[in-house]
Amino acid sequence: MSAVETADAIVVGARCAGSAAAIALARAGRRVIALDSAHFPSDTVSTHLLWPAGVAELRPLGAAAAVEQLGAPHLTLARAGGSGFCVTSPFSPVDGIDYALCVRRPGLDAALVGTARSAGAEIRERVKVGELVWDSGRVSGVRYTDRAGTTIELRAPLVIGADGRRSTVARLVGADRPYLSQPSGRDCYFAYWRDGDSAQRHIAAQWRAGSDLGTAFPCDDGLVLSLVQPPAEPVQPGPGHAETRYLAALDRLPDLAARLAGCTRVGRVRAATGIVSYFRRSSGPGWALPGDSGHFKDPVTAQGIRDALRYGRRLGEAVAPVLHDPAVLDRVLLEWERERAAECLDMYQWTNRLARAEPMRPLEIELYRAAQRQAALALAATEIFSRTTTPKQLLSPTRVTALTANAMLRGAPAAVLWNLGQELRDAAAEWLQARTAAQAIPRHLAPTPRQSTQDRDPVSRS
Repeated sequence: MSAVETADAIVVGARCAGSAAAIALARAGRRVIALDSAHFPSDTVSTHLLWPAGVAELRPLGAAAAVEQLGAPHLTLARAGGSGFCVTSPFSPVDGIDYALCVRRPGLDAALVGTARSAGAEIRERVKVGELVWDSGRVSGVRYTDRAGTTIELRAPLVIGADGRRSTVARLVGADRPYLSQPSGRDCYFAYWRDGDSAQRHIAAQWRAGSDLGTAFPCDDGLVLSLVQPPAEPVQPGPGHAETRYLAALDRLPDLAARLAGCTRVGRVRAATGIVSYFRRSSGPGWALPGDSGHFKDPVTAQGIRDALRYGRRLGEAVAPVLHDPAVLDRVLLEWERERAAECLDMYQWTNRLARAEPMRPLEIELYRAAQRQAALALAATEIFSRTTTPKQLLSPTRVTALTANAMLRGAPAAVLWNLGQELRDAAAEWLQARTAAQAIPRHLAPTPRQSTQDRDPVSRS
């Protein structure tokens, strides 16, 4: 083993959440070292759509220009089709951004890593973290293996585990079991197509047919990302399984198939199955879990990158001034964790509803019908995905009452009443989830002894 190195903070995983945290820390003058097993640019399984709120997160990181240079078209319209209705809406601006972007991960992640390096963060690639270093019950560093097979010990007051759903850091601190979780009713398959329809390069589109859902998101290099989410199958994927499932779903989604007419597929079909959305405990003595390592939502609402950028950055900004005061650091970490959980719970629950792989319910169909006629309602529905309107604001008691009355007038009252009963059961279940989340994260920490100044600030910044 080589000599022990020191830093102000260690980030395990240098993609969206990790780069965002590293940028914030480096800009605050902290010595931050990020470790990743990949060599950038590097791909990863991801549907990579950024709604306007996600695009807006690139600006405070200083990465907006680098990402725009990748050439993804500005998606200025959202389109949602289902049950014979088609809802089209522009995007409300978020911090001046009124468009979405679909940027493939090799370019996006490389742009973020480059921004982190420019800010002063050190990024070490092709390394594997195997152990955490502990000191009196606190995480105080990591041991990792570099490309040459050398084990290096790196110490810092804070280890940030931004290493994804299968997080090594979460496992090593004992936080890998979630306190809230919901298996998805959908599998996910996606592929890229050489886009043959220049007239739709500004539209982010989604269609539903029966229990299937499919999307077409134009992205960089003249491609369109087409994703399908059919009902999950309880079988282990075998050779050719993803291709078969993808093509079968396209057959059941005629509007998506029509969008891809004249397009040529590029590369293989990729798959994400066995999807589970969750919240994990995401902070503790000397550690934190931003990004998918601490909280993950089904890709059906395309929220992961936005949340990774936002809460990675806010973590870095919050802890930078207090890294060498353990008691204050732990309180700040807890406040950050509580904030993220509170701000993300509504979208988590909305996402889980869309991930159930059910045919559209009567009230949902009535919402589409109304939104097709009412531009303000269509805009409000789109704003949910940018987090400027909440699901509860969209589906207020007044609106649900009106949708119910209109659906009843159109016939099938038994189905409408059954749907209304489901909504009430869902609301009760979501209330219980909120209680569970509130109880899982303590409001206050027990007092911890303050360390000496010498112990608190051992890192040289030369």
